[in-house]
Amino acid sequence: MISFSSVLTAILTLMAGIGVFLVACQMMSTHLEAVSSKRLKQLFSKTGKSKWSSGAVTVMVIGFVNVGILSLTQAATIIYGANIGTTVTAQLVALGMFGKNSISTTIIFAAFAGIGAFMTLFSKRNATKQVGGILTGFGMLFVGLSMMANAMDEFAALDAVKQFLASINNAVLLVLVGAILTAIIQSSSVMTSIAITMVVSGLVTLDQGIYLTMGSNIGSCVVAIIAGVTSGTSAKRTAMIHLIFNIMGVAIFMLIGFLLRVTTGNEWTFGILFDRMFPSAPQIQLAMFHTIFNISTMLVAMPLTNALVNLACRIVKESPEEKSDEPHLRYLNEQMLSTPVVAIRQLKAEIENMAELAIQNFQRSIHIITTMDYSEVEQFRKTEILLNYLNKELVDYSVKLSGKSLNSFDQRYLITTIRTVSDLERIGDYAENIVEYADALKGQNAKFSDDAVVEIKKMEQLIVDLYNEIMLAYHKLDHEALERAKTPYRTPCAWSVHAISRGGIPVAGTELRTCRRPPHQRRQDDS
Repeated sequence: MISFSSVLTAILTLMAGIGVFLVACQMMSTHLEAVSSKRLKQLFSKTGKSKWSSGAVTVMVIGFVNVGILSLTQAATIIYGANIGTTVTAQLVALGMFGKNSISTTIIFAAFAGIGAFMTLFSKRNATKQVGGILTGFGMLFVGLSMMANAMDEFAALDAVKQFLASINNAVLLVLVGAILTAIIQSSSVMTSIAITMVVSGLVTLDQGIYLTMGSNIGSCVVAIIAGVTSGTSAKRTAMIHLIFNIMGVAIFMLIGFLLRVTTGNEWTFGILFDRMFPSAPQIQLAMFHTIFNISTMLVAMPLTNALVNLACRIVKESPEEKSDEPHLRYLNEQMLSTPVVAIRQLKAEIENMAELAIQNFQRSIHIITTMDYSEVEQFRKTEILLNYLNKELVDYSVKLSGKSLNSFDQRYLITTIRTVSDLERIGDYAENIVEYADALKGQNAKFSDDAVVEIKKMEQLIVDLYNEIMLAYHKLDHEALERAKTPYRTPCAWSVHAISRGGIPVAGTELRTCRRPPHQRRQDDS
Protein backbone atom coordinates (compact mmCIF):
# COMPACT_ATOMS: atom_id res chain seq x y z
CA MET A 1 0.00 0.00 0.00
CA ILE A 2 1.50 3.30 -1.11
CA SER A 3 1.42 5.99 1.53
CA PHE A 4 0.21 9.30 0.09
CA SER A 5 2.24 11.24 2.62
CA SER A 6 5.41 9.33 1.63
CA VAL A 7 4.92 10.10 -2.05
CA LEU A 8 4.14 13.76 -1.33
CA THR A 9 7.18 14.07 0.94
CA ALA A 10 9.43 12.55 -1.72
CA ILE A 11 8.06 14.86 -4.43
CA LEU A 12 8.44 17.99 -2.26
CA THR A 13 11.96 16.97 -1.23
CA LEU A 14 12.91 16.44 -4.87
CA MET A 15 11.50 19.85 -5.83
CA ALA A 16 13.36 21.51 -2.96
CA GLY A 17 16.60 19.79 -3.96
CA ILE A 18 16.23 20.90 -7.57
CA GLY A 19 15.54 24.48 -6.43
CA VAL A 20 18.59 24.60 -4.16
CA PHE A 21 20.74 23.05 -6.90
CA LEU A 22 19.65 25.64 -9.50
CA VAL A 23 20.14 28.57 -7.12
CA ALA A 24 23.60 27.23 -6.25
CA CYS A 25 24.55 27.03 -9.93
CA GLN A 26 23.40 30.61 -10.48
CA MET A 27 25.24 31.83 -7.37
CA MET A 28 28.50 30.16 -8.38
CA SER A 29 28.21 31.48 -11.92
CA THR A 30 27.53 35.06 -10.82
CA HIS A 31 30.38 35.25 -8.32
CA LEU A 32 32.86 33.46 -10.58
CA GLU A 33 32.15 36.02 -13.30
CA ALA A 34 32.68 38.89 -10.88
CA VAL A 35 35.94 37.49 -9.48
CA SER A 36 37.46 36.65 -12.86
CA SER A 37 36.06 39.70 -14.68
CA LYS A 38 39.23 40.86 -16.43
CA ARG A 39 40.34 37.35 -17.39
CA LEU A 40 36.91 36.58 -18.82
CA LYS A 41 36.99 39.77 -20.89
CA GLN A 42 40.36 38.76 -22.30
CA LEU A 43 39.05 35.24 -22.96
CA PHE A 44 36.03 36.41 -24.93
CA SER A 45 38.08 38.98 -26.84
CA LYS A 46 40.12 36.01 -28.14
CA THR A 47 37.26 33.52 -28.42
CA GLY A 48 36.97 33.67 -32.18
CA LYS A 49 40.67 33.06 -32.85
CA SER A 50 40.70 29.32 -32.19
CA LYS A 51 38.45 26.58 -33.52
CA TRP A 52 38.95 24.67 -30.25
CA SER A 53 37.65 27.38 -27.87
CA SER A 54 35.43 26.10 -25.05
CA GLY A 55 33.69 26.99 -21.83
CA ALA A 56 31.19 29.57 -23.20
CA VAL A 57 27.52 29.45 -22.32
CA THR A 58 25.33 28.64 -25.32
CA VAL A 59 22.86 31.45 -24.71
CA MET A 60 25.69 33.97 -24.49
CA VAL A 61 27.17 32.62 -27.72
CA ILE A 62 23.78 33.14 -29.38
CA GLY A 63 23.94 36.74 -28.19
CA PHE A 64 27.43 37.14 -29.68
CA VAL A 65 26.31 35.73 -33.02
CA ASN A 66 23.24 37.95 -33.00
CA VAL A 67 25.36 41.11 -32.70
CA GLY A 68 27.97 39.91 -35.19
CA ILE A 69 30.89 39.24 -32.83
CA LEU A 70 31.13 35.55 -33.74
CA SER A 71 30.54 33.73 -37.00
CA LEU A 72 28.29 30.66 -37.08
CA THR A 73 31.33 28.41 -37.48
CA GLN A 74 33.01 29.89 -34.41
CA ALA A 75 29.77 29.67 -32.44
CA ALA A 76 29.35 26.00 -33.39
CA THR A 77 32.77 25.03 -32.07
CA ILE A 78 32.21 26.96 -28.83
CA ILE A 79 28.94 25.05 -28.34
CA TYR A 80 30.90 21.80 -28.65
CA GLY A 81 33.10 22.99 -25.80
CA ALA A 82 30.09 24.10 -23.77
CA ASN A 83 28.64 20.58 -23.94
CA ILE A 84 31.90 19.13 -22.65
CA GLY A 85 31.94 21.74 -19.89
CA THR A 86 28.56 20.55 -18.58
CA THR A 87 30.09 17.15 -17.81
CA VAL A 88 32.11 18.70 -14.97
CA THR A 89 28.93 18.99 -12.89
CA ALA A 90 28.19 15.28 -13.31
CA GLN A 91 31.73 14.43 -12.23
CA LEU A 92 31.37 16.64 -9.13
CA VAL A 93 28.04 15.00 -8.30
CA ALA A 94 29.59 11.53 -8.66
CA LEU A 95 32.50 12.56 -6.44
CA GLY A 96 30.07 13.83 -3.82
CA MET A 97 28.22 10.50 -3.53
CA PHE A 98 30.99 8.46 -1.93
CA GLY A 99 31.34 7.47 1.70
CA LYS A 100 27.75 6.75 2.70
CA ASN A 101 28.91 4.31 5.38
CA SER A 102 31.28 6.83 6.99
CA ILE A 103 31.49 10.59 6.51
CA SER A 104 29.84 11.29 3.18
CA THR A 105 31.72 13.48 0.73
CA THR A 106 28.37 15.20 0.15
CA ILE A 107 28.39 16.41 3.75
CA ILE A 108 32.02 17.49 3.53
CA PHE A 109 31.41 19.51 0.38
CA ALA A 110 28.10 20.89 1.68
CA ALA A 111 30.00 22.34 4.65
CA PHE A 112 31.59 24.81 2.23
CA ALA A 113 28.22 26.59 2.15
CA GLY A 114 28.66 27.52 5.83
CA ILE A 115 32.27 28.60 5.35
CA GLY A 116 31.32 30.77 2.38
CA ALA A 117 28.37 32.29 4.24
CA PHE A 118 30.64 33.36 7.14
CA MET A 119 33.10 34.91 4.67
CA THR A 120 30.31 36.81 2.95
CA LEU A 121 28.69 38.07 6.15
CA PHE A 122 31.73 39.06 8.17
CA SER A 123 34.29 40.19 5.59
CA LYS A 124 34.53 43.85 4.60
CA ARG A 125 36.58 43.23 1.44
CA ASN A 126 34.55 42.86 -1.73
CA ALA A 127 36.95 40.26 -3.19
CA THR A 128 36.58 38.08 -0.08
CA LYS A 129 32.80 38.39 -0.29
CA GLN A 130 32.91 37.19 -3.91
CA VAL A 131 35.04 34.16 -2.97
CA GLY A 132 32.63 33.49 -0.12
CA GLY A 133 29.76 33.56 -2.62
CA ILE A 134 31.55 30.97 -4.77
CA LEU A 135 32.11 28.67 -1.78
CA THR A 136 28.49 29.10 -0.66
CA GLY A 137 27.23 28.19 -4.13
CA PHE A 138 29.58 25.19 -4.29
CA GLY A 139 28.38 23.92 -0.92
CA MET A 140 24.74 24.47 -1.80
CA LEU A 141 25.18 22.27 -4.88
CA PHE A 142 25.73 19.34 -2.56
CA VAL A 143 22.95 20.39 -0.19
CA GLY A 144 20.61 20.21 -3.18
CA LEU A 145 22.18 16.92 -4.27
CA SER A 146 21.66 15.44 -0.80
CA MET A 147 17.98 16.42 -0.86
CA MET A 148 17.52 14.88 -4.32
CA ALA A 149 19.29 11.68 -3.20
CA ASN A 150 17.00 11.46 -0.13
CA ALA A 151 13.96 11.87 -2.38
CA MET A 152 15.19 9.04 -4.60
CA ASP A 153 15.68 6.80 -1.57
CA GLU A 154 12.06 7.53 -0.62
CA PHE A 155 10.88 6.59 -4.14
CA ALA A 156 13.08 3.46 -4.14
CA ALA A 157 11.27 2.24 -1.03
CA LEU A 158 7.97 2.28 -2.93
CA ASP A 159 7.54 -0.97 -4.89
CA ALA A 160 4.88 0.48 -7.19
CA VAL A 161 7.23 3.29 -8.28
CA LYS A 162 10.09 0.85 -8.90
CA GLN A 163 7.86 -1.47 -10.91
CA PHE A 164 6.55 1.42 -13.02
CA LEU A 165 10.07 2.70 -13.82
CA ALA A 166 11.30 -0.84 -14.51
CA SER A 167 8.61 -1.18 -17.16
CA ILE A 168 10.05 1.78 -19.11
CA ASN A 169 12.88 0.02 -20.92
CA ASN A 170 12.41 1.37 -24.46
CA ALA A 171 15.52 3.42 -25.35
CA VAL A 172 13.63 5.94 -27.50
CA LEU A 173 11.02 6.50 -24.79
CA LEU A 174 13.71 7.01 -22.14
CA VAL A 175 15.49 9.57 -24.32
CA LEU A 176 12.18 11.35 -24.86
CA VAL A 177 11.45 11.39 -21.10
CA GLY A 178 14.93 12.77 -20.38
CA ALA A 179 14.48 15.49 -23.03
CA ILE A 180 11.05 16.54 -21.72
CA LEU A 181 12.14 16.67 -18.07
CA THR A 182 15.24 18.69 -19.00
CA ALA A 183 13.13 21.09 -21.06
CA ILE A 184 10.88 21.64 -18.03
CA ILE A 185 13.78 22.09 -15.59
CA GLN A 186 15.87 23.97 -18.22
CA SER A 187 19.09 22.47 -16.89
CA SER A 188 20.82 19.39 -18.26
CA SER A 189 23.15 19.42 -15.24
CA VAL A 190 20.21 19.00 -12.87
CA MET A 191 18.68 16.23 -15.00
CA THR A 192 21.99 14.36 -15.15
CA SER A 193 22.37 14.73 -11.37
CA ILE A 194 18.86 13.33 -10.86
CA ALA A 195 19.68 10.40 -13.15
CA ILE A 196 22.85 9.68 -11.12
CA THR A 197 20.93 9.69 -7.82
CA MET A 198 18.26 7.42 -9.35
CA VAL A 199 20.92 4.91 -10.48
CA VAL A 200 22.73 5.00 -7.11
CA SER A 201 19.46 4.44 -5.18
CA GLY A 202 18.53 1.53 -7.45
CA LEU A 203 15.44 3.29 -8.75
CA VAL A 204 16.55 2.77 -12.37
CA THR A 205 19.19 0.63 -14.02
CA LEU A 206 22.43 2.06 -15.41
CA ASP A 207 21.15 1.56 -18.97
CA GLN A 208 18.00 3.51 -18.16
CA GLY A 209 20.06 6.28 -16.58
CA ILE A 210 22.30 6.43 -19.67
CA TYR A 211 19.36 6.97 -22.04
CA LEU A 212 17.81 9.56 -19.70
CA THR A 213 21.15 11.39 -19.76
CA MET A 214 21.27 11.29 -23.55
CA GLY A 215 17.78 12.78 -23.62
CA SER A 216 18.92 15.57 -21.28
CA ASN A 217 21.36 16.73 -23.97
CA ILE A 218 18.48 17.25 -26.41
CA GLY A 219 16.33 18.90 -23.74
CA SER A 220 19.10 21.36 -22.93
CA CYS A 221 18.58 22.91 -26.40
CA VAL A 222 15.26 24.37 -25.25
CA VAL A 223 17.01 27.21 -23.40
CA ALA A 224 19.02 28.06 -26.52
CA ILE A 225 15.92 27.86 -28.73
CA ILE A 226 14.02 30.24 -26.43
CA ALA A 227 16.95 32.69 -26.61
CA GLY A 228 17.12 32.34 -30.39
CA VAL A 229 13.41 32.87 -31.02
CA THR A 230 13.56 36.47 -29.79
CA SER A 231 16.78 37.22 -31.72
CA GLY A 232 17.89 37.55 -35.32
CA THR A 233 18.35 34.95 -38.03
CA SER A 234 21.97 34.22 -37.09
CA ALA A 235 20.95 33.56 -33.49
CA LYS A 236 18.18 31.20 -34.63
CA ARG A 237 20.71 29.36 -36.79
CA THR A 238 23.04 29.03 -33.80
CA ALA A 239 20.25 27.48 -31.73
CA MET A 240 19.52 25.13 -34.65
CA ILE A 241 23.20 24.08 -34.80
CA HIS A 242 23.04 23.29 -31.08
CA LEU A 243 19.93 21.15 -31.59
CA ILE A 244 21.33 19.32 -34.65
CA PHE A 245 24.62 18.67 -32.84
CA ASN A 246 22.93 17.05 -29.84
CA ILE A 247 20.43 15.05 -31.89
CA MET A 248 23.33 13.78 -34.01
CA GLY A 249 25.22 12.63 -30.91
CA VAL A 250 22.17 10.85 -29.47
CA ALA A 251 21.41 9.19 -32.82
CA ILE A 252 24.99 7.90 -33.15
CA PHE A 253 25.06 6.42 -29.64
CA MET A 254 21.59 4.91 -29.92
CA LEU A 255 22.70 3.22 -33.14
CA ILE A 256 25.84 1.91 -31.38
CA GLY A 257 23.70 0.68 -28.46
CA PHE A 258 21.30 -1.05 -30.84
CA LEU A 259 24.15 -2.77 -32.71
CA LEU A 260 25.69 -3.89 -29.38
CA ARG A 261 22.45 -5.55 -28.29
CA VAL A 262 21.71 -7.13 -31.67
CA THR A 263 25.20 -8.50 -32.37
CA THR A 264 25.77 -9.86 -28.83
CA GLY A 265 22.24 -11.04 -28.04
CA ASN A 266 21.87 -8.48 -25.23
CA GLU A 267 25.07 -9.75 -23.59
CA TRP A 268 26.61 -6.32 -24.05
CA THR A 269 24.93 -2.96 -23.50
CA PHE A 270 26.28 0.43 -22.48
CA GLY A 271 25.35 -0.38 -18.90
CA ILE A 272 27.27 -3.65 -18.87
CA LEU A 273 30.25 -2.08 -20.62
CA PHE A 274 30.60 0.79 -18.14
CA ASP A 275 29.91 -1.50 -15.19
CA ARG A 276 32.94 -3.55 -16.27
CA MET A 277 35.05 -0.42 -16.76
CA PHE A 278 34.15 1.15 -13.38
CA PRO A 279 32.96 -1.67 -11.08
CA SER A 280 30.98 -1.01 -7.89
CA ALA A 281 30.66 2.72 -8.57
CA PRO A 282 27.35 3.43 -10.39
CA GLN A 283 27.73 7.20 -9.96
CA ILE A 284 31.12 7.13 -11.69
CA GLN A 285 29.78 4.83 -14.41
CA LEU A 286 27.05 7.28 -15.45
CA ALA A 287 29.24 10.39 -15.04
CA MET A 288 31.97 8.83 -17.21
CA PHE A 289 29.43 7.85 -19.87
CA HIS A 290 28.21 11.45 -19.92
CA THR A 291 31.76 12.74 -20.42
CA ILE A 292 32.69 10.17 -23.08
CA PHE A 293 29.39 10.78 -24.90
CA ASN A 294 29.99 14.53 -25.20
CA ILE A 295 33.68 14.26 -26.12
CA SER A 296 32.95 11.61 -28.76
CA THR A 297 30.13 13.70 -30.27
CA MET A 298 32.44 16.70 -30.42
CA LEU A 299 35.15 14.68 -32.21
CA VAL A 300 32.62 13.50 -34.79
CA ALA A 301 31.14 16.99 -35.27
CA MET A 302 34.40 18.95 -35.61
CA PRO A 303 35.18 17.94 -39.22
CA LEU A 304 31.49 18.33 -40.10
CA THR A 305 31.17 21.87 -38.73
CA ASN A 306 30.80 23.59 -42.10
CA ALA A 307 28.18 21.04 -43.15
CA LEU A 308 26.24 21.66 -39.89
CA VAL A 309 26.38 25.42 -40.49
CA ASN A 310 25.13 25.02 -44.07
CA LEU A 311 22.31 22.74 -42.93
CA ALA A 312 21.25 25.25 -40.27
CA CYS A 313 21.27 28.03 -42.89
CA ARG A 314 19.07 25.92 -45.18
CA ILE A 315 16.57 25.21 -42.38
CA VAL A 316 16.45 28.79 -41.03
CA LYS A 317 16.01 31.29 -43.85
CA GLU A 318 16.92 34.96 -43.52
CA SER A 319 13.94 37.10 -42.53
CA PRO A 320 13.04 40.21 -44.58
CA GLU A 321 12.95 42.36 -41.44
CA GLU A 322 16.70 41.96 -40.93
CA LYS A 323 17.44 43.70 -44.21
CA SER A 324 15.98 46.97 -42.90
CA ASP A 325 18.22 49.93 -42.11
CA GLU A 326 16.66 50.71 -38.74
CA PRO A 327 18.94 51.86 -35.86
CA HIS A 328 20.08 48.98 -33.67
CA LEU A 329 22.73 48.07 -31.13
CA ARG A 330 25.76 46.51 -32.76
CA TYR A 331 27.39 44.64 -29.86
CA LEU A 332 24.70 44.28 -27.17
CA ASN A 333 21.42 42.49 -26.64
CA GLU A 334 19.19 41.53 -23.71
CA GLN A 335 20.62 37.99 -23.45
CA MET A 336 24.02 39.37 -22.44
CA LEU A 337 22.56 40.77 -19.22
CA SER A 338 22.71 37.20 -17.89
CA THR A 339 26.52 37.42 -18.12
CA PRO A 340 27.34 40.91 -16.74
CA VAL A 341 31.12 40.64 -17.10
CA VAL A 342 30.79 40.09 -20.84
CA ALA A 343 28.01 42.69 -21.14
CA ILE A 344 30.38 45.29 -19.63
CA ARG A 345 32.99 44.54 -22.29
CA GLN A 346 30.41 44.75 -25.07
CA LEU A 347 29.00 47.97 -23.62
CA LYS A 348 32.48 49.46 -23.92
CA ALA A 349 32.67 48.30 -27.56
CA GLU A 350 29.27 49.89 -28.21
CA ILE A 351 30.45 53.19 -26.68
CA GLU A 352 33.61 53.13 -28.81
CA ASN A 353 31.43 52.59 -31.88
CA MET A 354 29.26 55.56 -30.83
CA ALA A 355 32.38 57.70 -30.41
CA GLU A 356 33.51 56.82 -33.92
CA LEU A 357 30.10 57.79 -35.31
CA ALA A 358 30.21 61.10 -33.41
CA ILE A 359 33.66 62.10 -34.73
CA GLN A 360 32.65 61.09 -38.25
CA ASN A 361 29.63 63.37 -38.09
CA PHE A 362 31.78 66.19 -36.69
CA GLN A 363 34.15 65.84 -39.64
CA ARG A 364 31.22 65.73 -42.07
CA SER A 365 29.85 68.96 -40.56
CA ILE A 366 33.24 70.70 -40.95
CA HIS A 367 33.44 69.51 -44.55
CA ILE A 368 29.95 70.86 -45.25
CA ILE A 369 30.52 74.30 -43.70
CA THR A 370 33.92 74.82 -45.31
CA THR A 371 33.05 73.56 -48.82
CA MET A 372 29.26 73.94 -48.99
CA ASP A 373 29.29 70.40 -50.39
CA TYR A 374 26.09 68.67 -49.23
CA SER A 375 26.74 65.28 -50.85
CA GLU A 376 27.09 63.58 -47.43
CA VAL A 377 24.22 65.35 -45.70
CA GLU A 378 21.88 62.33 -45.99
CA GLN A 379 24.43 60.09 -44.28
CA PHE A 380 24.93 62.86 -41.71
CA ARG A 381 21.21 62.86 -40.89
CA LYS A 382 21.10 59.05 -40.57
CA THR A 383 24.11 59.06 -38.24
CA GLU A 384 22.55 61.79 -36.09
CA ILE A 385 19.40 59.68 -35.70
CA LEU A 386 21.58 56.69 -34.78
CA LEU A 387 23.50 58.74 -32.19
CA ASN A 388 20.24 59.80 -30.53
CA TYR A 389 19.07 56.17 -30.54
CA LEU A 390 22.34 54.93 -29.03
CA ASN A 391 22.21 57.60 -26.33
CA LYS A 392 18.82 56.37 -25.12
CA GLU A 393 19.50 52.65 -25.50
CA LEU A 394 22.94 52.66 -23.86
CA VAL A 395 21.72 54.68 -20.88
CA ASP A 396 18.81 52.24 -20.42
CA TYR A 397 21.16 49.27 -20.78
CA SER A 398 23.60 50.74 -18.24
CA VAL A 399 20.77 51.15 -15.72
CA LYS A 400 19.75 47.50 -16.19
CA LEU A 401 23.36 46.37 -15.89
CA SER A 402 23.87 48.38 -12.69
CA GLY A 403 21.50 46.00 -10.91
CA LYS A 404 23.73 43.01 -11.63
CA SER A 405 26.55 41.59 -9.51
CA LEU A 406 29.78 43.32 -10.61
CA ASN A 407 33.23 43.74 -9.13
CA SER A 408 34.37 47.16 -7.93
CA PHE A 409 36.32 47.92 -11.13
CA ASP A 410 33.31 47.28 -13.36
CA GLN A 411 31.02 49.17 -10.98
CA ARG A 412 33.24 52.25 -11.21
CA TYR A 413 33.34 51.95 -14.98
CA LEU A 414 29.56 51.64 -15.22
CA ILE A 415 29.09 54.82 -13.17
CA THR A 416 31.00 56.79 -15.83
CA THR A 417 29.18 55.37 -18.85
CA ILE A 418 26.03 57.50 -18.66
CA ARG A 419 28.04 60.73 -18.70
CA THR A 420 30.28 59.36 -21.46
CA VAL A 421 27.31 58.49 -23.65
CA SER A 422 25.68 61.87 -23.03
CA ASP A 423 28.89 63.69 -23.98
CA LEU A 424 29.14 61.72 -27.22
CA GLU A 425 25.55 62.54 -28.07
CA ARG A 426 26.35 66.22 -27.38
CA ILE A 427 29.18 66.08 -29.93
CA GLY A 428 26.58 64.95 -32.45
CA ASP A 429 24.37 67.91 -31.46
CA TYR A 430 27.26 70.34 -31.96
CA ALA A 431 27.89 68.83 -35.41
CA GLU A 432 24.20 69.30 -36.18
CA ASN A 433 24.46 72.96 -35.13
CA ILE A 434 27.42 73.45 -37.49
CA VAL A 435 25.38 72.08 -40.40
CA GLU A 436 22.50 74.39 -39.45
CA TYR A 437 24.87 77.36 -39.59
CA ALA A 438 26.10 76.10 -42.96
CA ASP A 439 22.47 76.16 -44.10
CA ALA A 440 22.17 79.75 -42.89
CA LEU A 441 25.36 80.76 -44.72
CA LYS A 442 24.06 79.08 -47.86
CA GLY A 443 20.80 81.04 -47.51
CA GLN A 444 22.81 84.29 -47.36
CA ASN A 445 24.90 83.19 -50.34
CA ALA A 446 27.97 83.59 -48.10
CA LYS A 447 30.99 81.49 -47.24
CA PHE A 448 34.27 81.59 -45.28
CA SER A 449 37.42 83.03 -46.81
CA ASP A 450 40.27 80.72 -47.75
CA ASP A 451 42.27 81.81 -44.69
CA ALA A 452 39.30 81.16 -42.41
CA VAL A 453 38.89 77.70 -43.93
CA VAL A 454 42.56 76.96 -43.20
CA GLU A 455 42.04 77.98 -39.56
CA ILE A 456 38.90 75.83 -39.27
CA LYS A 457 40.80 72.86 -40.73
CA LYS A 458 43.56 73.36 -38.15
CA MET A 459 40.96 73.34 -35.41
CA GLU A 460 39.42 70.18 -36.89
CA GLN A 461 42.81 68.42 -36.94
CA LEU A 462 43.50 69.35 -33.33
CA ILE A 463 40.13 67.95 -32.27
CA VAL A 464 40.68 64.75 -34.27
CA ASP A 465 44.16 64.34 -32.73
CA LEU A 466 42.65 64.84 -29.28
CA TYR A 467 39.94 62.28 -30.09
CA ASN A 468 42.55 59.72 -31.18
CA GLU A 469 44.52 60.09 -27.94
CA ILE A 470 41.38 59.88 -25.80
CA MET A 471 40.13 56.78 -27.59
CA LEU A 472 43.54 55.13 -27.25
CA ALA A 473 43.44 55.85 -23.52
CA TYR A 474 39.83 54.63 -23.26
CA HIS A 475 40.30 51.41 -25.25
CA LYS A 476 43.65 50.25 -23.87
CA LEU A 477 43.65 52.10 -20.51
CA ASP A 478 46.78 53.83 -21.86
CA HIS A 479 47.78 56.41 -19.25
CA GLU A 480 50.48 57.90 -21.48
CA ALA A 481 47.87 58.63 -24.15
CA LEU A 482 45.72 60.23 -21.47
CA GLU A 483 48.57 62.50 -20.43
CA ARG A 484 49.16 63.47 -24.04
CA ALA A 485 45.46 64.29 -24.34
CA LYS A 486 45.78 66.62 -21.35
CA THR A 487 48.73 68.51 -22.87
CA PRO A 488 47.72 72.12 -23.72
CA TYR A 489 47.44 72.34 -27.49
CA ARG A 490 47.78 75.54 -29.47
CA THR A 491 44.04 75.58 -29.99
CA PRO A 492 41.62 78.03 -31.57
CA CYS A 493 40.20 80.48 -29.04
CA ALA A 494 37.02 79.45 -27.32
CA TRP A 495 35.07 82.19 -29.07
CA SER A 496 35.98 80.88 -32.51
CA VAL A 497 34.93 77.30 -31.69
CA HIS A 498 31.63 78.50 -30.27
CA ALA A 499 31.17 80.83 -33.24
CA ILE A 500 31.07 77.79 -35.48
CA SER A 501 29.33 75.29 -33.22
CA ARG A 502 26.75 77.26 -31.27
CA GLY A 503 27.34 80.99 -30.96
CA GLY A 504 25.99 82.51 -34.16
CA ILE A 505 27.20 82.84 -37.73
CA PRO A 506 30.57 84.55 -38.30
CA VAL A 507 30.54 87.32 -40.87
CA ALA A 508 31.70 86.02 -44.24
CA GLY A 509 35.40 86.62 -44.78
CA THR A 510 36.35 87.13 -41.12
CA GLU A 511 39.52 85.38 -39.88
CA LEU A 512 39.53 82.86 -37.06
CA ARG A 513 42.57 83.71 -34.95
CA THR A 514 44.37 81.26 -32.66
CA CYS A 515 45.57 81.86 -29.13
CA ARG A 516 46.94 79.99 -26.14
CA ARG A 517 44.93 79.84 -22.96
CA PRO A 518 46.46 81.70 -20.03
CA PRO A 519 48.56 79.40 -17.78
CA HIS A 520 46.16 79.68 -14.84
CA GLN A 521 43.23 78.73 -17.09
CA ARG A 522 45.16 75.75 -18.49
CA ARG A 523 45.90 74.47 -15.01
CA GLN A 524 42.28 74.88 -13.98
CA ASP A 525 40.96 73.14 -17.11
CA ASP A 526 43.48 70.33 -16.92
CA SER A 527 42.60 69.58 -13.32
